Amino acid sequence: MKILIVGDIVGRPGRNILQLFLEKNKNNYDFIIVNGENAAGGFGITPKIADEFFEWGVDIISGGNHSWDKKEFYEYLDNSDKVLRPHNYPDDIPGKGYSILEDKNGNKIAVISVQGRTFMTSVNCPFRTCEKLIEEIKRTTKNIIIDFHAEATSEKIALARFLDGEVSVVYGTHTHVQTADNKIFSKGTGYITDVGMTGSQAGVIGTKADIIIKKFLTSLPQKFEIAEGEEELNGIEVEIDSQNGKCKNIKRLNWSENEGFRS
Repeated sequence: MKILIVGDIVGRPGRNILQLFLEKNKNNYDFIIVNGENAAGGFGITPKIADEFFEWGVDIISGGNHSWDKKEFYEYLDNSDKVLRPHNYPDDIPGKGYSILEDKNGNKIAVISVQGRTFMTSVNCPFRTCEKLIEEIKRTTKNIIIDFHAEATSEKIALARFLDGEVSVVYGTHTHVQTADNKIFSKGTGYITDVGMTGSQAGVIGTKADIIIKKFLTSLPQKFEIAEGEEELNGIEVEIDSQNGKCKNIKRLNWSENEGFRS
């Protein structure tokens, strides 16, 4: 099965380029995952935006540390099996951290959202959280994909090495810059440190450049605004053997309306 995984959607520019891409290409994939935690003005996501993503062909929306930024989204998080927040937060907060859905051919796919601890909010151990969860999920499917929303490269690689052969794909989100280390580990797990960002490439990880530069120059708080221009979709395409859950191929993806796919 062929799966599209799209990196952090940032604001309206990110939503627009996602819609354009899916209008042209969604039928090329059996299952589509996007990270939507920055979709509403860079901070959080709303019910309206989530509904739009599903109308465009997205199958599941993963999250991160901004999953709860919009309080109007709490009820949606609780009631939907198609929107995730990091599983290793306390159990009694809105949302769920994994879901098992079917692709267009009826293959069961589990998607897990977890968050890192290095340079981030203190949460439960993502390693032990995944280990315990995977044991349960494997009773239903071997096709398991993990969105690891983390800051540190070492933590991302370590989790993937820890889970090599136990899951189909471990991919990183959160840093908004696509890495060039996509590979398949020896026991069959596909990996990339960060799938990148979907939105304006004219700023600094989705925010207007002059605002971020001023923050670095002055060390004073600034009001962030979403950058516009040079919009690009970043993500990966993965192929998984639905019989054994092994990753067969993992390819970086970069697409813009004017240039199409670039290598």
